[in-house]
Amino acid sequence: MIFEILLVFLFSYICGSIPFGLILTKVFLGKDIRKIGSKNIGATNVLRTGNKFIAALTLVLDISKGIAPILVTNYYFPNLIYLSSLSSFLGHIFPVWLKFNGGKGVAIYLGIIFILSYKLALFFCIIWIFIATISKYSSLSSIISSLIIFLISLSENNYELNSYLFITFVIILYSHRKNIIRLKNRSEDKIKL
Repeated sequence: MIFEILLVFLFSYICGSIPFGLILTKVFLGKDIRKIGSKNIGATNVLRTGNKFIAALTLVLDISKGIAPILVTNYYFPNLIYLSSLSSFLGHIFPVWLKFNGGKGVAIYLGIIFILSYKLALFFCIIWIFIATISKYSSLSSIISSLIIFLISLSENNYELNSYLFITFVIILYSHRKNIIRLKNRSEDKIKL
């Protein structure tokens, strides 16, 4: 059992830690995304390069790296699906290859909850788009949406899912700590939808 846990953890963490935003901007734009905008490797910052296609591709790949390890884990070790979910999420935010300085975790979070509960994933998308359309802040949309999804999940009485969504909400809050300060100071960059 310990071997299975270690295997799932490492596989999921490595999948989650692939820095697609960094790779795509280096390969296709010849730029280091860590020196642009918020210096984050996620899709929102990739969008700041002005290349919508690369930003969209980053988003799709970051969502996919949340889906893939969970599907594999669910096939071989279905009892470890939440370990896989958390490990891939942590890999994205704290990748060892980038000195534990990764993305904000929202795209991979979406991919993960799509597998865990497609209804919650659809709610997340609707809430995120609604808040982003009104506020024009990606960070605010992400924080509020992940909180609401956790609160909605409480009605399902699934302790593992509830725990996972609470933990990921706290980590998303942590990963957006600088954004929260900028939101408070009204210096946060707005997004163009």
